[in-house]
Amino acid sequence: MSFGDSLYMFQLKHYQTTVRTEVIAGITTFLTMAYIVIVNPSILATTGMDKGAVFVATCLAAGIATLAMGLWANFPVAVAPGMGMNAYFAFVLVGAQGYSWESMLAAVLISGILFYILTLLRFRHWLVEAIPEPLVFAITCGIGLFIGVLGLKSSGIIVSSPATLVTLGSLHSPEVLLSLLGFLMIVVLDYYRVKGGILISIIAVSMIGALFGISSFHGLVSMPPSLAPTWLHLDINSVLHVSMISAIVTFFILVLFDNTGTMLGLLEQANLHDEVKGKRLTRAFYIESIGTALGALLGTTSLSAYVESAAGIGAGGRTGLTSVVVGVLFFAVLFFAPLATAIPTYATAPVLVYVAILIFRCIVKIDWQEIRVAVPCFITVVMIPLSFSISDGIGLGILSYLIIYTLTGKAKEIPWGLWPIGVLFIGLFFLAH
Repeated sequence: MSFGDSLYMFQLKHYQTTVRTEVIAGITTFLTMAYIVIVNPSILATTGMDKGAVFVATCLAAGIATLAMGLWANFPVAVAPGMGMNAYFAFVLVGAQGYSWESMLAAVLISGILFYILTLLRFRHWLVEAIPEPLVFAITCGIGLFIGVLGLKSSGIIVSSPATLVTLGSLHSPEVLLSLLGFLMIVVLDYYRVKGGILISIIAVSMIGALFGISSFHGLVSMPPSLAPTWLHLDINSVLHVSMISAIVTFFILVLFDNTGTMLGLLEQANLHDEVKGKRLTRAFYIESIGTALGALLGTTSLSAYVESAAGIGAGGRTGLTSVVVGVLFFAVLFFAPLATAIPTYATAPVLVYVAILIFRCIVKIDWQEIRVAVPCFITVVMIPLSFSISDGIGLGILSYLIIYTLTGKAKEIPWGLWPIGVLFIGLFFLAH
């Protein structure tokens, strides 16, 4: 089989892309989300889990699931332990509510199995079909705005403030100035249609930072730590207790809507509209569920489609070849951890802001003249970043949609499947808040 034949499965010509574009997109996605191999172990280590083992579990789970996303679903979407879910796992379930990390890993395993069953029963497809199109666009825009906030926060352009929640950061900071430089480089290179502009910006800003001593280089190669401290360390018996039910249900619903909403937003950004109800989406849902179960066995939290995949999509990624590149890099980083950590946040943060702008373009697809549509869409778009939760923003948007359409005498126009989703979110808000 020739090299060209081996790439036929990705349908590069059909999606009007090339091997070079897909490889650059994969590297771009990986660089924007590589922080997870550092941040996830740091968060989960607060529960008593071995940091080195979680690092290995994170790389393996993300690598396997992302490879599967590329080879089986042919989507340019990377999968890794979800940010937000790991914080909920560590700081709420284990830290505040006192569950052991072993019992919570068992809960993650159960949620993965439940995801698989719901996909088998086509519940997640039903969920996708039940959400009205304007809300799908609103979710996409909300995710874009969320990505933008993450980028601005990571770059230091905005910082927390006790008086105003957020405020402008120090524009004298070298990191902020380099982030602004990186953003301008991306915009200008995109204007002149320079291929790989995002990747060029990341590398250039990283090199400038190293040249002026703002960031440092700690070596190239190291052997990965042992996985033994977390491998198969699940307390299955604990999940049989009644006290665990609310924790498992809340965790499950949060992950369900967060994952589904993110996947819809990414497919919209990649212009893969025709795949929203197809076999490839089903395969993607299977991969997320099996990946979550595998992650629990390895020693990490539930896996999710990553919003940072939008960076690779913005760089031109349209097929699973992008994901294959990301998956391979996750395996490689096991042995190149010093190199992976050498890419500073201020170099990747501008990418998120730029991608947020690309995603936010779909806001024009919402009919803002129709007040019954405009209000729930606005709530969805705004509350995703303000609540710092994709699932919370989706829930508030759906509930406002149900209430407004009912009070204006248009209840018959509401898709029947949206009602049980609304009930689920009411229960979720009572349990989680």
